[in-house]
Amino acid sequence: MTDPSNAAQERAWDGTEGELWAVHADLLERVFARYDGALLDAAGVAPGTRVLDIGCGTGSLTRAAARRAAPGPVMGVDLSAAMVAVARTRAAGLGNVTFLRADAQVHPFPDAGSDALVSRAGASFFGDAPAAFANLARATAAGGRLALLAWQAPARNEWFVEITTALAGRPLAGPPPGVPSPFAFADPDAVTSLLGGAGFTDVQVADVREPALFGADPAVARDVMADLLGWLLDGRDADEARASLLATMQAHDGPDGVAFGSAAWLVTAVRTV
Repeated sequence: MTDPSNAAQERAWDGTEGELWAVHADLLERVFARYDGALLDAAGVAPGTRVLDIGCGTGSLTRAAARRAAPGPVMGVDLSAAMVAVARTRAAGLGNVTFLRADAQVHPFPDAGSDALVSRAGASFFGDAPAAFANLARATAAGGRLALLAWQAPARNEWFVEITTALAGRPLAGPPPGVPSPFAFADPDAVTSLLGGAGFTDVQVADVREPALFGADPAVARDVMADLLGWLLDGRDADEARASLLATMQAHDGPDGVAFGSAAWLVTAVRTV
């Protein structure tokens, strides 16, 4: 069951976009992985914790949570059947993790069935965010913790600015806060109000920054991002755009591979009833 407000997201993530993320999982799982430790720490994930990962993609954060939480059960939820299939394959051998293709905005999770709710940018795509977080609050046990990674404004994220500019041939403003997108929660005051209205308390928003890592080979990084964001070309000469993006990737090649700056909010809250 998918809520009508998420129909466009379902078409994208359970369609071509999700399939591309699944195909390129090897690189994409590592891009923002340096945030995972702080995210799981903030959620209080420890042995025995029951964890729900929202917008789990191909499951890298879910697997990290499962290793920490064992023997506690960990579930990853995503709209993309292709990414969930990859997640299941990659989690082989982890007996305490499951994956579900579902719309977390309306899925009937068990009441108070989770002790920790986590999401690495995946919770920012809900069509009706107040309804979604009310549903997730219902699924969180009293005293349970929520920890979300949410991107700050596009202009503060070098990875977004430079990659999109190279492909489009012009600067892009990016989507505004509040609409389903990677930057939906860029306004911390709005996020605080949203979570408070859904039934969470003690909402805290911390500025966190880690490099976005696109692997050791600039050409591979170029190929993946050109494939994923090909719609940005919008009539532009493809060879010119790919050459521009390769030059950008090469300019950011260093000791850690191809690295860009990124800026996020680490949002934490507590479920009280």
